[in-house]
Parts: sequence; C-alpha cells; structure tokens
Amino acid sequence: LAELLVDVEALTHAVRQLPNSSRIADSGDLVFWTDAAKRTLLSHQRDSDPGKPAAASIRARLQTIEAAAQDMAHAMEFGFLLDSQRKLLSIGYRVHEDELDANCYDLLASEARLASFFAIAKGDIPARHWFRLGRAVVLIARRAALISWSGSMFEYLMPSLVMRAPTGSLIEQTSRLIVRRQIDYSESLGLPWGISESAYNVRDLEFTYQYSNFGVPGLGLKRGLDANLVVAPYATALAAMVDPQAAVLNFEVLAKAGGLGRYGFYEALDYTPARLPQGETVAIVKAYMAHHHGMTIVAVANVLQDGVMRSRFHAEPFIQAAELLLQERPPRDVAVADPLTSQTKSAARVRNFELPGGRRFDNATEATPATHLISNGQYGIMLTGAGSGYSRWRDIAVTRWREDATCDDWGSYLYLRDAGSGAVWSAGLQPCGVEPDENDIVFNEDRAVFTRRDGSLTTTLEVLVSSESNAEVRHLSIINDGATARVIEVTSYMELALTTPGADLAHPAFAKLSVQTEYLPEFEALIATRRRRAEGEAEIWAAHLAVVTGETVGAVSFETDRSRFLGRNGTPRAPAAMLNARALTNSAGTVLDAVFALRHSLRIAPGGMARIGFWTLVASTRDALLDGIDKCRDSSAFTRAATLAWTQGQVQLHHLGIDPAVAAQFQRLAGHLLFASPELRASPEAILRGAGGQPGLWSLSISGDRPILLLRIADIDHLDLVRQL
Repeated sequence: LAELLVDVEALTHAVRQLPNSSRIADSGDLVFWTDAAKRTLLSHQRDSDPGKPAAASIRARLQTIEAAAQDMAHAMEFGFLLDSQRKLLSIGYRVHEDELDANCYDLLASEARLASFFAIAKGDIPARHWFRLGRAVVLIARRAALISWSGSMFEYLMPSLVMRAPTGSLIEQTSRLIVRRQIDYSESLGLPWGISESAYNVRDLEFTYQYSNFGVPGLGLKRGLDANLVVAPYATALAAMVDPQAAVLNFEVLAKAGGLGRYGFYEALDYTPARLPQGETVAIVKAYMAHHHGMTIVAVANVLQDGVMRSRFHAEPFIQAAELLLQERPPRDVAVADPLTSQTKSAARVRNFELPGGRRFDNATEATPATHLISNGQYGIMLTGAGSGYSRWRDIAVTRWREDATCDDWGSYLYLRDAGSGAVWSAGLQPCGVEPDENDIVFNEDRAVFTRRDGSLTTTLEVLVSSESNAEVRHLSIINDGATARVIEVTSYMELALTTPGADLAHPAFAKLSVQTEYLPEFEALIATRRRRAEGEAEIWAAHLAVVTGETVGAVSFETDRSRFLGRNGTPRAPAAMLNARALTNSAGTVLDAVFALRHSLRIAPGGMARIGFWTLVASTRDALLDGIDKCRDSSAFTRAATLAWTQGQVQLHHLGIDPAVAAQFQRLAGHLLFASPELRASPEAILRGAGGQPGLWSLSISGDRPILLLRIADIDHLDLVRQL
C-alpha cells in the first residue's frame, strides 16, 4: 500500500505541475482520477489493522493480482520455441503444420531480448542462446550502437521498462546513442522526434487505422525506412528513461502540433506527404492504443521514481542470478554494418516526396471533355473540366444530363453576378463560357477543385460527395483582392430528373410533369419529390440548400420553374434570371419543368473572403430528407465531409491496391466511355467491314446499349494489361 501511495502521489504531483500550454483539453479528468485513487489508498492505509474489513479486502485483492501475475509468468514455456540448430528463438509455432516457423529473432537490439533474458533466467533455454543474438553495430558519434531490424524506439527501449542496462554496458551505450540519433534525424527534417512502430494514416474498409513498423534510416536493416515519417508519442516516453529533459521538450512540441487529446497523447502524427490531405502538413492518427499508453505510464514511473519498475523486476532472485548477462561491454573490434544503398542519400529528401496522383488542367476545353467520377458507393457525381456533369443516386438520375462533347452544357452550376457592374460569369467555364484571367482545375480522388481569377476576384469551387450520407456539396470561396467592397450574387441552378436516365431520355416531356417542388422557409431549403404513379412505387426525395459563412445582403430567393429561370428561348448560357438584375420569382409547387435554384447575395470587404456551400441530398422518405437537411446546415458540415471524403479515398485505394497514379489512369479511361472519343473510335473502313448491327452482339451477352471498350493484345505477356483493364 505504501508503494502504491508513493506512485499515485508522484503522478498527482506531475499532473498538477503540467504547464498550461501542455495540459490536456480537460485535465480535470486526470486530476479527478488521481485524487480519487489517492483518497482510496489513504483510507485503506488508515485502516491498516488486518482485522478491519477494508484493509483485508484491499490486501486480498493485491495478493490475488500478485499471485496471478507470478503464475502467468512462470507458466510460460520457451523451450519448445528454441531452434536446436541455430540456438535462437523461433518467432512462433505453426500448430497446423506441427513445426516451428523457420524465422527467428536473431538480434540483441530487439524487443525479443526481454523474452530471451527471462527464458534463460527461469531455466527454459541455455545461457549460450544469449550469445547467439546478433551484435552488428553502426557508428554514431564515433561510438558503436547495435543495429536493429527497423530502427524503431520500441525495439531498443521497450525491454528497459523492466530490465536494467548497467552503466557502460553495450545495451546502455546503444540506448543513449540511438536516442541521440533519433533526435538528430528528426531535427534535420524540422519535425518532432520519436519514430517507432505505430498506427499510421491509412485505414481499411472498416475505417480502422493500419499498423506498421517505422524507424530511422541507418539504425535498421529494413529497406525503405526513409519513405515514411510517422512520429509516435509513446516513443518519446520510452526515450524519457534515457534523456528526460529532451523528452519533456519534445512532448511540448507534440502537444503544439495537435498530438495531445483528452485522454493523453494520440497514437501518432503522420508527416508522410503521400498520406496527407491537400494543404495539410500533418495527419493526426486519432486513436489510443492500450499497450502504448501502458508503456508510457511505466516509462514515466521509472523516470519519476528512479527506475522503480526495474527495481521490482530485478528483486526476483532468479532474475538476479542472470544479471551478469547484462554487463556485456562494447567490443573494441566491431563489425560495422554498412548503410543500405537505398538509404545512403540524405533522408531529408522525403520531405519533397510526392506520389503522382491528381490530374491538373489549366484549360477547360478539350476535344473530348476531361471527366472525373466521385462516389461513396451509393451517391455519385460526374464532372467535366468545364464544370458540367451529373449527379446520381443508385440507378436514379438526380439531375438531367446528355452526352454532348461539343457543347458540354448539362449539369449543376453556380452563377456569379457583380451587383455593381452587372457582369455575369460561372464558377466553372460552363455554362456562361466566360474565359477567366487565370484558370486551374484539379481532379483528386476525393474531390474536384475549380479555381479561377476574374479581375480582382478569385473563386475556388470544391465539389465532393459526403461519405456519411447521400449528398454532395459544392463549396465556393470568393476572395476580393480589390480596394473596394463587392456585392456578389451567387445563384445555383440544376435541372431535376429524379428518375432513371433511360426513362428520362425516352419520355423527357412526360418525365418532367411528375416532379413537385416545395420551399421550407425554416431551413431556407428547396425540396422536390416525384409523384408516384402506383402504390408500390419507391419514393424519391431531393433537397437543395446553402450554408453561408460571411456577410449577406438581403434575403434568400429561389426558383423551381425552369421556364421562368431561363426565360423565353433562354438557355443556361445566358438565362433571363441572371440578366438585368432580374429577381427570382420564389415559385414552387407543381411546375412543368422542375429545377433547383437558390440565390444569396454576399458582401465581400477589400481583402476579405466569403464562403457558401450548396448541398444537394436525396432520401427515400421526407422524414429522412429533413434529418439530412438538419445535418448539412451545421457550419462544420463541409469540413467534416471534406475530411471523411479524403479518408474514404485513401481507404479505397489501399483496399484495392491502387496508387493515385493508376487511379488517375482509370479516371481518364472512364472519360472515353462517357463521351464517344473520335481518337479511340475504329476507322471508317473497319466500321464498314463490321459484322452487322446491334443484334449481332446479343448472342455474346453484350446488349450494345452501353459503350464498348475493345482491347487487342498480340502477346500473352500483355495479359497484365488485360487484368488491369
């Protein structure tokens, strides 16, 4: 009880001494639990009479835990894992094959040396096994340090949580040198230090973080250590047992970088460029792993209480009998491990390393429109470089679209109008066709970004699909670089289909008659549904709303009648609603041709910015649609959707084993299937020699209703290309 009380007293004191800048978001949690533990132990200490029920209870519980730990430790059998020829411990036993795994733990600089030492101490394996462990070294500051497999802090320092490393021994010198090397390596990159095995910013299909070993180049035999930069805070805690002052400073840096959460430090900070969202310098792996927190607690206890956990371990007589093994001195003549060829260059190059991925264009017009597909598996959108495209939910066309490579003027659009000058343009090239002063289009796996500059105004349109719901968002940022304030009217426009593409194409006039619209003033949202023709027909509901960040001028206005928005003989290129400051009519209800159009006027100060996000979502019931509207109205909804969209994109690529460059190839290929490309079409002579019309395909189980892509190969070596296609 006395020892436990000392432990809790030290922890409570440490928590209360934390500087305000480094304390966790709600340090009251930690203070509460340490105080509660302290009060409990004090009460039991006062009731120290064994005859009192409280004292007897706590003593019995502690003795039970002690006995269970002792039994578990001594019940472990290591002898059958020893390879009789190599005198090394196998990494495991293959039960189904009834044989040892051929791979062995063969390095002294490994977390497995704790198992080796314990197995020798309890007599399961002979002492000569210790001297079969590899002792290749690398030179650090002109001194020899043992080399490990991956150069991680865990491999070197985990055993030191309970095992002593006598001063001047090979293990103690290695521990000091590798901590110094870890610090120097990360400082050369301008990052916090502490690289070790941990989770990193890649997830599987269930959104679970993936786990791998990471280390410092030159300290490990593993190749490619310079390709990753993952900093694990628990590695700093382990290093505190070697250099506590440096560890305290590094913890402060990690906290400022966002690595500190409510329940302590997060699992890791991933600085690897290929795994970072666009514009970010670090991805926080927001997970807590029990074994890493456990190591952190034990390491801190050792620092604050002069190696108390090591003292307890070495208090066991059978451990004391084997302590001589730990006295090994650094050898004078050493075999220095040469650095791997792949790691002889400066590791700083990883800072500029980027996987090829997203496609970038500075011209929106091409012979065949460049297209981009984004989907969450249920709701998907197609975008062209000009900003046109369609939205679909399962097999339902939410918006109307026709393949037209020449005009490319079908889609969901955002119009901008300067209230002062009357100038009208669109966030993309289409539908207005106004050429910008500067243009930049980027297609990434999670989103499409259209940036253009028109005079002193710069607009950035980000289009992405929500990973959590059947919704899309078109987020527009407007920056005013001019010397005067500007009032900009932003108007959305999309033609509604709400039926299958085939039905809309076969009977467009009839399909338009069944869509009914409604305006919800409490949400400032438009909703629409298709009237069902039969009782068993599935419902389809759609909504459209805007979320504004910035100063607005006047009230929101809307339109749901296409003919009123476009005007007589009008087209989306120059709709009547955008000319001559014409107001929207705020009409809704039963219309002949339904559209969604919302208008907000934004005042943008000189040097200022305004943001507006237009959400479009669908659902199978009105109640579900209203729930979705409520979620989208949150000011943080776009940020959350953007983060999850990026995460889902990385998860899918990882699951499919596709890198961003290959994904970009597939996106380019999809464009040729969406728009008939003359470049890939067979020659007129080949078409004339064709075997007949569409019915000739039916016997081959090909309908002919969809685009056909034909690949010819002349060599069996090209089968990999077939598989990729």
